[in-house]
Amino acid sequence: MKPTDINNPEYFHKVVDCQYACPAHTPVPQYIRLIAEQRYSEAYMLNWESNVFPGVLGRTCDRPCEPACRRGRVEEDPVAICRLKRVAADFKDDIHSQLPTIPAQKNGKRVALIGGGPASLTVARDLAPLGYEIDLYDDQKAGGGFMRSQIPSFRLPESVLNEEVNYILDMGITTHFNHHVKSLKSIVDKQYDAIFVGTGAPRGRDLSKLPGREEADDNIHIGIDWLANVAFEHTSKIGKKVLVLGGGNTAMDCCRTARRLGGEDVRVVVRSPQSEMKASHWEIEDTLHEDIPIFENHTPKEFVVDNGKLVGMHFEKVKAVYDEAGKRSLVPTGEDLVFMECDDVLMAIGQENAFPWIERDIGVDFGQWDMPIVDETTFQSTLKSVFFGGDAAFGPKNVITAVAHGHQAAISIDLYCQGESVNHRPAPGVNLISQKMGFHEWTYDNAVSNDERFIVPLADKEAALKNRKMEVELGFDVQQAFDEAQRCLNCDVQTVFTDDKCIECDACADVCPTDCISFVGNGEEDDLRTRLSAPSHNLEQDLYVSDALKTGRVMVKDENVCLHCGLCAERCPTTAWDMQKFFYSVTKAGQSCAE
Repeated sequence: MKPTDINNPEYFHKVVDCQYACPAHTPVPQYIRLIAEQRYSEAYMLNWESNVFPGVLGRTCDRPCEPACRRGRVEEDPVAICRLKRVAADFKDDIHSQLPTIPAQKNGKRVALIGGGPASLTVARDLAPLGYEIDLYDDQKAGGGFMRSQIPSFRLPESVLNEEVNYILDMGITTHFNHHVKSLKSIVDKQYDAIFVGTGAPRGRDLSKLPGREEADDNIHIGIDWLANVAFEHTSKIGKKVLVLGGGNTAMDCCRTARRLGGEDVRVVVRSPQSEMKASHWEIEDTLHEDIPIFENHTPKEFVVDNGKLVGMHFEKVKAVYDEAGKRSLVPTGEDLVFMECDDVLMAIGQENAFPWIERDIGVDFGQWDMPIVDETTFQSTLKSVFFGGDAAFGPKNVITAVAHGHQAAISIDLYCQGESVNHRPAPGVNLISQKMGFHEWTYDNAVSNDERFIVPLADKEAALKNRKMEVELGFDVQQAFDEAQRCLNCDVQTVFTDDKCIECDACADVCPTDCISFVGNGEEDDLRTRLSAPSHNLEQDLYVSDALKTGRVMVKDENVCLHCGLCAERCPTTAWDMQKFFYSVTKAGQSCAE
Protein backbone atom coordinates (compact mmCIF):
# COMPACT_ATOMS: atom_id res chain seq x y z
CA MET A 1 0.00 0.00 0.00
CA LYS A 2 1.05 3.58 -0.60
CA PRO A 3 1.81 5.75 2.45
CA THR A 4 -1.28 7.48 3.82
CA ASP A 5 -1.63 11.10 2.74
CA ILE A 6 -2.49 12.74 6.06
CA ASN A 7 -2.24 16.15 4.42
CA ASN A 8 -5.59 15.41 2.80
CA PRO A 9 -8.09 16.86 5.30
CA GLU A 10 -10.67 14.23 4.40
CA TYR A 11 -8.44 11.47 5.79
CA PHE A 12 -8.59 12.55 9.42
CA HIS A 13 -12.13 13.83 8.92
CA LYS A 14 -13.20 10.27 8.16
CA VAL A 15 -11.49 9.08 11.35
CA VAL A 16 -13.71 11.40 13.42
CA ASP A 17 -16.59 9.05 12.75
CA CYS A 18 -19.32 11.03 14.48
CA GLN A 19 -18.51 14.29 12.69
CA TYR A 20 -18.05 12.51 9.38
CA ALA A 21 -21.45 10.82 9.69
CA CYS A 22 -23.21 14.08 10.53
CA PRO A 23 -24.59 15.61 7.30
CA ALA A 24 -23.67 19.08 8.61
CA HIS A 25 -20.29 17.79 9.93
CA THR A 26 -20.68 19.24 13.42
CA PRO A 27 -17.37 19.07 15.40
CA VAL A 28 -18.78 16.66 17.97
CA PRO A 29 -15.76 15.85 20.21
CA GLN A 30 -14.86 19.53 20.42
CA TYR A 31 -18.24 20.60 21.74
CA ILE A 32 -18.42 17.63 24.09
CA ARG A 33 -15.12 18.69 25.69
CA LEU A 34 -16.54 22.21 26.11
CA ILE A 35 -19.58 20.74 27.87
CA ALA A 36 -17.29 18.78 30.22
CA GLU A 37 -15.64 22.13 31.04
CA GLN A 38 -19.10 23.67 31.61
CA ARG A 39 -18.48 26.13 28.76
CA TYR A 40 -22.02 25.70 27.54
CA SER A 41 -22.36 28.89 25.51
CA GLU A 42 -19.19 28.11 23.56
CA ALA A 43 -20.42 24.56 22.99
CA TYR A 44 -23.74 25.97 21.76
CA MET A 45 -22.14 28.40 19.32
CA LEU A 46 -19.83 25.70 17.95
CA ASN A 47 -22.97 23.68 17.25
CA TRP A 48 -24.83 26.68 15.88
CA GLU A 49 -22.14 27.27 13.27
CA SER A 50 -22.78 23.82 11.83
CA ASN A 51 -26.26 22.58 12.66
CA VAL A 52 -28.08 25.91 13.29
CA PHE A 53 -30.69 24.40 15.64
CA PRO A 54 -28.86 22.84 18.63
CA GLY A 55 -31.86 22.98 20.95
CA VAL A 56 -34.18 21.47 18.35
CA LEU A 57 -31.75 18.82 17.18
CA GLY A 58 -30.69 18.00 20.73
CA ARG A 59 -34.25 16.73 21.15
CA THR A 60 -35.30 15.49 17.73
CA CYS A 61 -32.30 14.64 15.56
CA ASP A 62 -32.19 11.28 13.78
CA ARG A 63 -28.67 10.95 15.23
CA PRO A 64 -26.64 9.56 12.32
CA CYS A 65 -23.59 10.38 14.46
CA GLU A 66 -24.40 7.84 17.16
CA PRO A 67 -24.32 4.58 15.15
CA ALA A 68 -20.94 5.79 13.85
CA CYS A 69 -19.58 6.54 17.35
CA ARG A 70 -16.31 4.74 18.04
CA ARG A 71 -17.49 3.99 21.57
CA GLY A 72 -20.10 1.68 20.13
CA ARG A 73 -17.39 -0.38 18.45
CA VAL A 74 -15.77 -1.38 21.73
CA GLU A 75 -18.86 -3.32 22.81
CA GLU A 76 -20.52 -0.40 24.55
CA ASP A 77 -23.38 1.95 23.77
CA PRO A 78 -22.36 5.06 21.82
CA VAL A 79 -21.96 8.41 23.53
CA ALA A 80 -25.29 10.25 23.91
CA ILE A 81 -24.14 12.84 21.39
CA CYS A 82 -27.58 14.16 20.58
CA ARG A 83 -28.65 14.69 24.18
CA LEU A 84 -25.34 16.39 24.98
CA LYS A 85 -26.15 18.85 22.22
CA ARG A 86 -29.32 19.65 24.15
CA VAL A 87 -27.21 20.24 27.28
CA ALA A 88 -25.38 23.05 25.48
CA ALA A 89 -28.74 24.60 24.57
CA ASP A 90 -30.32 24.13 28.00
CA PHE A 91 -27.44 25.62 30.01
CA LYS A 92 -26.10 28.33 27.70
CA ASP A 93 -26.14 32.00 28.61
CA ASP A 94 -27.69 34.72 26.45
CA ILE A 95 -25.81 34.30 23.15
CA HIS A 96 -27.27 37.26 21.22
CA SER A 97 -23.98 39.16 21.44
CA GLN A 98 -22.22 36.26 19.72
CA LEU A 99 -24.54 36.17 16.72
CA PRO A 100 -23.29 37.61 13.41
CA THR A 101 -23.59 41.34 12.82
CA ILE A 102 -25.99 42.16 10.00
CA PRO A 103 -24.69 44.96 7.76
CA ALA A 104 -26.91 48.02 7.47
CA GLN A 105 -25.62 48.57 3.95
CA LYS A 106 -26.91 45.70 1.82
CA ASN A 107 -25.02 44.21 -1.11
CA GLY A 108 -27.76 44.90 -3.65
CA LYS A 109 -28.78 41.26 -4.12
CA ARG A 110 -32.28 39.96 -3.30
CA VAL A 111 -33.08 36.32 -2.50
CA ALA A 112 -36.48 34.66 -2.07
CA LEU A 113 -36.94 31.64 0.17
CA ILE A 114 -40.06 29.57 -0.43
CA GLY A 115 -40.86 27.53 2.67
CA GLY A 116 -39.87 28.40 6.22
CA GLY A 117 -38.32 25.11 7.30
CA PRO A 118 -34.78 24.22 8.36
CA ALA A 119 -33.26 24.33 4.87
CA SER A 120 -34.60 27.81 4.06
CA LEU A 121 -33.74 29.13 7.52
CA THR A 122 -30.17 27.86 7.13
CA VAL A 123 -29.85 29.67 3.81
CA ALA A 124 -31.11 32.84 5.50
CA ARG A 125 -28.70 32.38 8.41
CA ASP A 126 -25.73 32.09 6.03
CA LEU A 127 -26.66 34.87 3.57
CA ALA A 128 -28.06 37.62 5.83
CA PRO A 129 -24.66 38.45 7.39
CA LEU A 130 -23.30 38.93 3.85
CA GLY A 131 -25.73 41.76 3.16
CA TYR A 132 -28.37 39.93 1.15
CA GLU A 133 -31.96 41.14 1.30
CA ILE A 134 -34.05 38.07 2.02
CA ASP A 135 -37.79 37.49 1.67
CA LEU A 136 -39.21 34.33 3.24
CA TYR A 137 -42.60 32.97 2.14
CA ASP A 138 -44.47 30.32 4.13
CA ASP A 139 -48.09 29.25 4.44
CA GLN A 140 -47.81 28.71 8.19
CA LYS A 141 -48.28 31.41 10.82
CA ALA A 142 -44.65 31.22 11.98
CA GLY A 143 -41.27 29.89 10.86
CA GLY A 144 -39.99 26.38 11.35
CA GLY A 145 -41.70 24.38 8.64
CA PHE A 146 -42.24 20.73 9.56
CA MET A 147 -40.31 21.29 12.82
CA ARG A 148 -43.37 23.28 13.90
CA SER A 149 -46.16 21.37 12.18
CA GLN A 150 -45.05 17.74 12.49
CA ILE A 151 -42.91 17.39 15.63
CA PRO A 152 -45.18 17.21 18.69
CA SER A 153 -44.73 19.65 21.55
CA PHE A 154 -44.03 16.82 24.00
CA ARG A 155 -40.83 16.21 22.04
CA LEU A 156 -40.06 19.80 21.02
CA PRO A 157 -41.46 22.63 23.17
CA GLU A 158 -42.66 25.59 21.14
CA SER A 159 -40.49 27.94 23.22
CA VAL A 160 -37.31 26.11 22.13
CA LEU A 161 -38.33 26.21 18.48
CA ASN A 162 -39.31 29.88 18.62
CA GLU A 163 -36.01 30.85 20.22
CA GLU A 164 -33.86 29.23 17.56
CA VAL A 165 -36.04 30.24 14.62
CA ASN A 166 -36.06 33.84 15.83
CA TYR A 167 -32.26 33.97 16.07
CA ILE A 168 -32.44 33.83 12.27
CA LEU A 169 -35.59 35.82 11.55
CA ASP A 170 -34.25 38.67 13.71
CA MET A 171 -31.36 39.03 11.24
CA GLY A 172 -33.54 41.34 9.19
CA ILE A 173 -35.40 38.66 7.25
CA THR A 174 -38.60 39.96 5.65
CA THR A 175 -41.26 37.36 6.40
CA HIS A 176 -44.45 36.66 4.48
CA PHE A 177 -46.28 34.21 6.75
CA ASN A 178 -49.76 32.85 6.00
CA HIS A 179 -48.75 33.28 2.36
CA HIS A 180 -49.32 30.23 0.18
CA VAL A 181 -47.18 30.45 -2.95
CA LYS A 182 -49.38 29.18 -5.79
CA SER A 183 -46.99 29.96 -8.63
CA LEU A 184 -43.21 29.91 -8.94
CA LYS A 185 -43.55 32.21 -11.94
CA SER A 186 -45.12 34.85 -9.69
CA ILE A 187 -41.95 34.77 -7.57
CA VAL A 188 -39.64 34.76 -10.60
CA ASP A 189 -41.47 37.81 -11.92
CA LYS A 190 -40.47 39.75 -8.79
CA GLN A 191 -36.93 39.86 -10.22
CA TYR A 192 -35.10 38.20 -7.34
CA ASP A 193 -31.43 37.49 -8.00
CA ALA A 194 -31.92 33.93 -6.71
CA ILE A 195 -34.74 31.76 -5.39
CA PHE A 196 -34.46 28.88 -2.93
CA VAL A 197 -37.20 26.27 -2.69
CA GLY A 198 -37.38 24.54 0.69
CA THR A 199 -41.01 23.49 0.79
CA GLY A 200 -40.42 19.99 2.18
CA ALA A 201 -42.44 16.92 1.24
CA PRO A 202 -45.91 18.19 2.12
CA ARG A 203 -48.12 15.37 0.90
CA GLY A 204 -48.72 12.23 2.94
CA ARG A 205 -49.35 8.98 1.13
CA ASP A 206 -52.86 7.58 1.12
CA LEU A 207 -54.52 4.17 0.69
CA SER A 208 -57.12 5.60 -1.67
CA LYS A 209 -57.76 2.30 -3.47
CA LEU A 210 -58.46 0.27 -0.34
CA PRO A 211 -62.11 -0.79 -0.01
CA GLY A 212 -64.06 1.46 2.33
CA ARG A 213 -61.64 4.37 2.09
CA GLU A 214 -64.11 6.83 0.62
CA GLU A 215 -67.04 5.87 2.84
CA ALA A 216 -64.94 6.20 6.01
CA ASP A 217 -63.23 9.44 5.00
CA ASP A 218 -64.38 11.45 8.03
CA ASN A 219 -62.45 9.17 10.38
CA ILE A 220 -59.35 8.51 8.28
CA HIS A 221 -56.57 11.07 8.56
CA ILE A 222 -53.26 11.61 6.78
CA GLY A 223 -50.65 11.55 9.55
CA ILE A 224 -48.67 14.68 8.74
CA ASP A 225 -51.83 16.72 8.11
CA TRP A 226 -53.35 15.50 11.36
CA LEU A 227 -50.19 16.36 13.32
CA ALA A 228 -50.25 19.85 11.81
CA ASN A 229 -53.89 20.29 12.79
CA VAL A 230 -53.01 19.28 16.34
CA ALA A 231 -49.99 21.61 16.42
CA PHE A 232 -52.07 24.57 15.26
CA GLU A 233 -54.91 23.54 17.63
CA HIS A 234 -57.49 22.85 14.94
CA THR A 235 -57.77 19.30 16.34
CA SER A 236 -58.00 18.58 20.06
CA LYS A 237 -59.49 15.10 20.36
CA ILE A 238 -59.68 11.69 18.73
CA GLY A 239 -61.67 8.49 19.19
CA LYS A 240 -60.94 6.02 21.97
CA LYS A 241 -59.83 3.27 19.58
CA VAL A 242 -57.16 4.38 17.12
CA LEU A 243 -55.15 2.49 14.52
CA VAL A 244 -51.92 4.05 13.29
CA LEU A 245 -50.66 2.64 9.99
CA GLY A 246 -46.94 2.89 9.32
CA GLY A 247 -43.60 2.19 10.94
CA GLY A 248 -41.66 5.44 10.64
CA ASN A 249 -41.04 8.28 13.07
CA THR A 250 -44.20 10.06 11.92
CA ALA A 251 -46.22 7.01 12.92
CA MET A 252 -44.58 7.10 16.35
CA ASP A 253 -45.47 10.78 16.72
CA CYS A 254 -49.04 10.08 15.62
CA CYS A 255 -49.68 7.25 18.07
CA ARG A 256 -48.13 9.08 21.02
CA THR A 257 -50.12 12.21 20.20
CA ALA A 258 -53.31 10.17 19.88
CA ARG A 259 -52.76 8.82 23.42
CA ARG A 260 -52.64 12.40 24.68
CA LEU A 261 -55.80 13.42 22.82
CA GLY A 262 -58.04 10.77 24.29
CA GLY A 263 -57.03 7.55 22.58
CA GLU A 264 -57.31 4.71 25.08
CA ASP A 265 -56.66 1.76 22.76
CA VAL A 266 -54.03 3.04 20.35
CA ARG A 267 -52.23 0.52 18.17
CA VAL A 268 -49.46 0.79 15.61
CA VAL A 269 -49.91 -1.62 12.71
CA VAL A 270 -46.99 -2.13 10.35
CA ARG A 271 -46.43 -4.35 7.31
CA SER A 272 -42.82 -5.22 8.08
CA PRO A 273 -41.21 -7.03 10.99
CA GLN A 274 -40.69 -4.66 13.93
CA SER A 275 -36.91 -5.10 13.58
CA GLU A 276 -37.11 -3.52 10.13
CA MET A 277 -39.29 -0.56 10.96
CA LYS A 278 -37.98 2.76 9.66
CA ALA A 279 -38.56 4.53 12.96
CA SER A 280 -35.49 5.22 15.09
CA HIS A 281 -35.13 2.56 17.76
CA TRP A 282 -35.41 5.15 20.54
CA GLU A 283 -38.72 6.35 19.07
CA ILE A 284 -39.97 2.76 19.14
CA GLU A 285 -38.78 2.42 22.75
CA ASP A 286 -40.65 5.59 23.74
CA THR A 287 -43.79 4.30 22.04
CA LEU A 288 -43.66 0.98 23.87
CA HIS A 289 -42.89 2.81 27.13
CA GLU A 290 -46.22 4.60 26.74
CA ASP A 291 -48.03 1.25 26.51
CA ILE A 292 -48.73 1.46 22.78
CA PRO A 293 -48.48 -2.00 21.18
CA ILE A 294 -46.96 -2.57 17.75
CA PHE A 295 -48.54 -5.21 15.54
CA GLU A 296 -45.97 -6.32 12.99
CA ASN A 297 -46.46 -8.22 9.72
CA HIS A 298 -50.02 -6.97 9.13
CA THR A 299 -50.94 -5.61 5.70
CA PRO A 300 -54.10 -3.44 5.51
CA LYS A 301 -56.78 -4.93 3.28
CA GLU A 302 -60.01 -3.07 4.01
CA PHE A 303 -61.62 -0.27 5.97
CA VAL A 304 -64.73 -1.82 7.50
CA VAL A 305 -67.78 0.45 7.43
CA ASP A 306 -71.12 -0.27 9.12
CA ASN A 307 -74.10 2.01 8.45
CA GLY A 308 -71.78 4.65 7.00
CA LYS A 309 -69.46 4.62 10.02
CA LEU A 310 -65.91 3.30 10.32
CA VAL A 311 -65.85 0.42 12.77
CA GLY A 312 -62.51 -1.24 12.09
CA MET A 313 -60.03 -2.63 9.59
CA HIS A 314 -59.14 -5.99 8.14
CA PHE A 315 -55.47 -6.97 7.88
CA GLU A 316 -53.71 -9.83 6.15
CA LYS A 317 -50.91 -11.51 8.09
CA VAL A 318 -47.65 -11.76 6.16
CA LYS A 319 -44.12 -12.95 6.72
CA ALA A 320 -40.83 -11.56 5.43
CA VAL A 321 -39.05 -13.77 2.89
CA TYR A 322 -35.62 -12.88 1.52
CA ASP A 323 -34.04 -13.94 -1.77
CA GLU A 324 -30.34 -14.65 -2.35
CA ALA A 325 -29.64 -10.94 -2.88
CA GLY A 326 -31.27 -10.09 0.45
CA LYS A 327 -34.30 -8.45 -1.15
CA ARG A 328 -37.37 -8.74 1.04
CA SER A 329 -40.82 -9.86 -0.03
CA LEU A 330 -43.88 -9.92 2.22
CA VAL A 331 -45.67 -13.20 1.63
CA PRO A 332 -49.17 -13.95 2.98
CA THR A 333 -49.19 -16.66 5.65
CA GLY A 334 -52.57 -17.96 4.53
CA GLU A 335 -54.21 -17.28 7.89
CA ASP A 336 -57.65 -15.69 8.22
CA LEU A 337 -57.88 -11.92 7.98
CA VAL A 338 -57.39 -10.12 11.30
CA PHE A 339 -60.09 -7.64 12.33
CA MET A 340 -59.21 -4.70 14.57
CA GLU A 341 -61.84 -2.32 15.87
CA CYS A 342 -61.26 1.42 15.62
CA ASP A 343 -62.93 4.80 15.73
CA ASP A 344 -60.18 6.58 13.78
CA VAL A 345 -57.26 5.67 11.54
CA LEU A 346 -54.07 7.71 11.18
CA MET A 347 -52.07 6.93 8.05
CA ALA A 348 -48.33 7.53 8.31
CA ILE A 349 -47.15 5.35 5.44
CA GLY A 350 -44.78 7.79 3.80
CA GLN A 351 -44.54 11.26 2.32
CA GLU A 352 -44.27 12.59 -1.21
CA ASN A 353 -43.21 15.82 -2.81
CA ALA A 354 -45.85 17.92 -4.52
CA PHE A 355 -45.01 20.70 -6.95
CA PRO A 356 -48.31 21.63 -8.65
CA TRP A 357 -47.38 25.26 -8.08
CA ILE A 358 -44.27 25.09 -10.26
CA GLU A 359 -45.14 25.78 -13.87
CA ARG A 360 -43.64 23.28 -16.29
CA ASP A 361 -42.71 25.92 -18.86
CA ILE A 362 -40.48 28.27 -16.88
CA GLY A 363 -37.23 26.30 -17.13
CA VAL A 364 -37.32 23.95 -14.12
CA ASP A 365 -37.07 20.45 -15.57
CA PHE A 366 -38.59 17.47 -13.77
CA GLY A 367 -37.45 13.87 -13.82
CA GLN A 368 -38.34 10.60 -12.13
CA TRP A 369 -41.19 10.66 -9.60
CA ASP A 370 -42.05 14.15 -10.84
CA MET A 371 -39.11 15.54 -8.88
CA PRO A 372 -37.16 18.59 -10.04
CA ILE A 373 -33.78 17.82 -11.56
CA VAL A 374 -31.34 19.20 -9.00
CA ASP A 375 -27.54 19.00 -8.94
CA GLU A 376 -26.54 16.96 -5.89
CA THR A 377 -23.52 19.17 -5.16
CA THR A 378 -24.69 22.68 -5.98
CA PHE A 379 -28.45 22.22 -5.41
CA GLN A 380 -29.05 24.27 -8.55
CA SER A 381 -32.00 23.41 -10.79
CA THR A 382 -32.09 23.64 -14.58
CA LEU A 383 -33.39 27.19 -14.14
CA LYS A 384 -30.06 28.62 -13.01
CA SER A 385 -31.47 31.16 -10.56
CA VAL A 386 -33.57 28.56 -8.71
CA PHE A 387 -32.09 26.26 -6.06
CA PHE A 388 -33.68 23.47 -4.03
CA GLY A 389 -32.87 21.95 -0.65
CA GLY A 390 -34.19 19.81 2.16
CA ASP A 391 -36.97 17.34 1.40
CA ALA A 392 -37.93 19.38 -1.67
CA ALA A 393 -34.63 18.50 -3.35
CA PHE A 394 -34.31 14.72 -3.10
CA GLY A 395 -37.25 13.51 -1.02
CA PRO A 396 -38.00 13.13 2.71
CA LYS A 397 -34.99 12.95 5.04
CA ASN A 398 -34.61 14.82 8.34
CA VAL A 399 -33.78 18.16 9.93
CA ILE A 400 -29.99 17.77 9.96
CA THR A 401 -29.90 16.79 6.28
CA ALA A 402 -32.02 19.84 5.44
CA VAL A 403 -29.53 22.02 7.34
CA ALA A 404 -26.62 20.52 5.40
CA HIS A 405 -28.45 21.22 2.13
CA GLY A 406 -29.08 24.80 3.22
CA HIS A 407 -25.39 25.45 3.88
CA GLN A 408 -24.35 24.13 0.48
CA ALA A 409 -27.18 25.89 -1.35
CA ALA A 410 -26.21 29.17 0.34
CA ILE A 411 -22.66 28.78 -0.98
CA SER A 412 -24.04 28.24 -4.47
CA ILE A 413 -26.44 31.18 -4.25
CA ASP A 414 -23.62 33.46 -3.08
CA LEU A 415 -21.32 32.30 -5.88
CA TYR A 416 -24.12 32.64 -8.45
CA CYS A 417 -25.06 36.14 -7.33
CA GLN A 418 -21.39 37.19 -7.43
CA GLY A 419 -21.04 35.89 -10.97
CA GLU A 420 -18.78 32.98 -10.05
CA SER A 421 -19.08 29.30 -10.91
CA VAL A 422 -21.29 27.39 -8.51
CA ASN A 423 -19.16 24.32 -9.20
CA HIS A 424 -16.19 25.88 -7.39
CA ARG A 425 -16.72 24.35 -3.97
CA PRO A 426 -14.51 26.00 -1.35
CA ALA A 427 -12.24 23.81 0.75
CA PRO A 428 -13.04 23.24 4.43
CA GLY A 429 -11.19 24.98 7.20
CA VAL A 430 -8.81 22.59 8.96
CA ASN A 431 -5.92 22.56 11.42
CA LEU A 432 -3.86 19.94 13.20
CA ILE A 433 -2.20 21.00 16.48
CA SER A 434 -0.03 18.98 18.86
CA GLN A 435 -1.57 18.45 22.29
CA LYS A 436 1.70 17.69 24.09
CA MET A 437 2.54 19.70 27.22
CA GLY A 438 5.04 17.38 28.87
CA PHE A 439 6.40 13.87 28.47
CA HIS A 440 3.21 12.30 29.84
CA GLU A 441 0.87 15.30 29.81
CA TRP A 442 -1.70 16.34 27.25
CA THR A 443 -4.06 19.29 26.85
CA TYR A 444 -7.02 16.93 26.76
CA ASP A 445 -8.33 14.25 29.11
CA ASN A 446 -7.23 10.94 27.61
CA ALA A 447 -8.51 8.69 30.39
CA VAL A 448 -11.17 6.32 29.07
CA SER A 449 -14.29 6.27 31.24
CA ASN A 450 -15.74 2.84 31.98
CA ASP A 451 -19.24 4.20 32.58
CA GLU A 452 -22.15 2.82 30.62
CA ARG A 453 -24.30 5.27 28.70
CA PHE A 454 -26.36 7.44 31.03
CA ILE A 455 -30.13 7.35 30.68
CA VAL A 456 -31.99 10.62 30.07
CA PRO A 457 -34.64 11.02 32.80
CA LEU A 458 -38.29 11.16 31.75
CA ALA A 459 -41.31 13.01 33.09
CA ASP A 460 -43.91 11.01 35.00
CA LYS A 461 -45.73 8.92 32.39
CA GLU A 462 -49.22 9.37 33.80
CA ALA A 463 -48.83 13.15 33.91
CA ALA A 464 -47.21 13.31 30.46
CA LEU A 465 -50.04 11.35 28.82
CA LYS A 466 -52.56 13.91 30.10
CA ASN A 467 -50.78 16.91 28.61
CA ARG A 468 -49.59 16.93 25.01
CA LYS A 469 -47.40 19.98 25.68
CA MET A 470 -45.49 18.50 28.61
CA GLU A 471 -41.98 17.66 27.47
CA VAL A 472 -41.34 13.97 28.07
CA GLU A 473 -37.54 13.98 28.17
CA LEU A 474 -36.15 16.11 30.99
CA GLY A 475 -32.57 16.24 29.72
CA PHE A 476 -29.31 15.68 31.58
CA ASP A 477 -28.47 17.73 34.63
CA VAL A 478 -24.97 19.22 34.99
CA GLN A 479 -23.46 16.16 36.69
CA GLN A 480 -25.02 13.69 34.25
CA ALA A 481 -23.82 15.82 31.36
CA PHE A 482 -20.26 15.81 32.71
CA ASP A 483 -20.29 12.05 33.28
CA GLU A 484 -21.67 11.33 29.80
CA ALA A 485 -19.18 13.75 28.21
CA GLN A 486 -16.35 11.81 29.86
CA ARG A 487 -17.35 8.76 27.81
CA CYS A 488 -16.22 10.51 24.59
CA LEU A 489 -12.99 9.01 23.23
CA ASN A 490 -11.79 12.31 21.69
CA CYS A 491 -11.58 10.84 18.21
CA ASP A 492 -10.56 14.22 16.80
CA VAL A 493 -7.25 14.02 18.72
CA GLN A 494 -5.34 12.08 16.10
CA THR A 495 -2.37 9.77 16.41
CA VAL A 496 0.17 11.24 14.00
CA PHE A 497 3.22 9.15 13.06
CA THR A 498 6.58 10.48 11.85
CA ASP A 499 8.48 7.66 10.12
CA ASP A 500 11.98 9.09 10.25
CA LYS A 501 11.82 9.31 14.07
CA CYS A 502 10.79 5.67 14.50
CA ILE A 503 13.48 3.21 15.76
CA GLU A 504 11.13 0.22 15.39
CA CYS A 505 11.28 -0.76 19.04
CA ASP A 506 7.62 -1.88 18.78
CA ALA A 507 6.89 -0.34 22.19
CA CYS A 508 3.77 1.35 20.82
CA ALA A 509 2.45 -1.95 19.51
CA ASP A 510 3.13 -3.62 22.85
CA VAL A 511 1.28 -0.99 24.89
CA CYS A 512 -1.72 -0.59 22.54
CA PRO A 513 -4.86 -1.86 24.33
CA THR A 514 -6.64 -2.80 21.12
CA ASP A 515 -3.69 -4.21 19.11
CA CYS A 516 -4.40 -1.67 16.39
CA ILE A 517 -0.69 -0.97 15.66
CA SER A 518 1.42 -3.43 13.65
CA PHE A 519 4.89 -3.39 12.11
CA VAL A 520 4.77 -5.70 9.11
CA GLY A 521 5.99 -6.12 5.57
CA ASN A 522 3.95 -4.09 3.10
CA GLY A 523 1.51 -5.62 0.64
CA GLU A 524 -1.82 -5.14 -1.08
CA GLU A 525 -4.59 -3.99 1.22
CA ASP A 526 -6.57 -7.26 1.13
CA ASP A 527 -3.45 -9.17 2.14
CA LEU A 528 -2.20 -6.59 4.63
CA ARG A 529 -5.47 -6.52 6.59
CA THR A 530 -5.07 -10.24 7.37
CA ARG A 531 -1.47 -9.94 8.68
CA LEU A 532 -1.98 -7.30 11.36
CA SER A 533 -1.78 -7.91 15.11
CA ALA A 534 -5.56 -8.01 15.05
CA PRO A 535 -7.19 -8.72 11.65
CA SER A 536 -8.91 -5.65 10.22
CA HIS A 537 -12.38 -6.48 8.93
CA ASN A 538 -14.09 -3.09 8.66
CA LEU A 539 -13.31 -2.04 5.10
CA GLU A 540 -15.18 1.24 5.50
CA GLN A 541 -12.46 2.62 7.78
CA ASP A 542 -8.95 3.18 6.45
CA LEU A 543 -5.58 1.78 7.41
CA TYR A 544 -2.95 4.35 8.38
CA VAL A 545 0.21 3.18 6.57
CA SER A 546 3.67 4.74 6.95
CA ASP A 547 6.44 5.01 4.40
CA ALA A 548 9.03 2.22 4.45
CA LEU A 549 11.02 2.14 7.70
CA LYS A 550 14.73 1.21 8.02
CA THR A 551 14.03 -2.52 8.23
CA GLY A 552 11.77 -2.37 5.19
CA ARG A 553 8.66 -2.87 7.30
CA VAL A 554 5.82 -0.36 7.50
CA MET A 555 3.77 0.83 10.45
CA VAL A 556 0.09 0.01 9.94
CA LYS A 557 -2.61 1.30 12.27
CA ASP A 558 -6.20 0.16 12.02
CA GLU A 559 -8.18 3.38 12.42
CA ASN A 560 -11.32 1.38 13.05
CA VAL A 561 -10.44 0.26 16.60
CA CYS A 562 -7.94 2.91 17.76
CA LEU A 563 -9.16 4.45 21.04
CA HIS A 564 -7.13 7.67 20.67
CA CYS A 565 -5.94 6.99 24.22
CA GLY A 566 -2.44 8.38 23.59
CA LEU A 567 -0.58 5.43 25.13
CA CYS A 568 1.46 4.99 21.96
CA ALA A 569 2.64 8.60 22.13
CA GLU A 570 3.37 8.34 25.86
CA ARG A 571 5.37 5.16 25.40
CA CYS A 572 7.35 6.19 22.31
CA PRO A 573 10.96 7.07 23.32
CA THR A 574 11.62 9.17 20.19
CA THR A 575 8.33 11.12 19.82
CA ALA A 576 7.62 9.35 16.55
CA TRP A 577 4.00 9.34 17.74
CA ASP A 578 2.23 12.59 18.61
CA MET A 579 -1.35 13.38 19.60
CA GLN A 580 -2.59 16.22 17.42
CA LYS A 581 -6.05 17.78 17.65
CA PHE A 582 -7.75 17.91 14.27
CA PHE A 583 -10.40 20.57 13.64
CA TYR A 584 -12.57 20.41 10.53
CA SER A 585 -15.08 23.11 9.63
CA VAL A 586 -17.18 23.04 6.48
CA THR A 587 -16.84 26.35 4.65
CA LYS A 588 -19.92 28.58 4.69
CA ALA A 589 -21.19 31.09 2.15
CA GLY A 590 -18.98 34.13 1.77
CA GLN A 591 -15.78 32.59 3.02
CA SER A 592 -14.77 31.54 -0.49
CA CYS A 593 -15.16 35.08 -1.79
CA ALA A 594 -13.04 36.46 1.03
CA GLU A 595 -10.07 34.22 0.24
